[in-house]
Amino acid sequence: MELKTKINAEDGKQEIVITREFDLPLELLFKAYVEPEIVEQWMGTKVLKLENKKHGSWQFETSNQQGIVVFRANGVIHDFVPNQRITRTFEMENTPFPAQLEFLEFEPLTEGTSKL
Repeated sequence: MELKTKINAEDGKQEIVITREFDLPLELLFKAYVEPEIVEQWMGTKVLKLENKKHGSWQFETSNQQGIVVFRANGVIHDFVPNQRITRTFEMENTPFPAQLEFLEFEPLTEGTSKL
């Protein structure tokens, strides 16, 4: 199966919808977002905190090759339904950018493929 990514950003709206199909069963795709070791592997970032529950919080930091932190982000998990949905805020620390609200919706396509 070809990996498919669709990006939809409509004029006049403050939202971007990104949809991607994966050659992974739903359970493995979900694990990539909730297991710190896997998150660190595919994102190339350090997981400082990841509380996978409603009202939980998360914090990641990314360092350069010299070990200097170049990016830190955090947020609060507002909804957490295993293998279905994660709703969370995303805020970049020490930047003028406002917090964003992310809706991660996981959907099985076949036994071996899924969509986010």
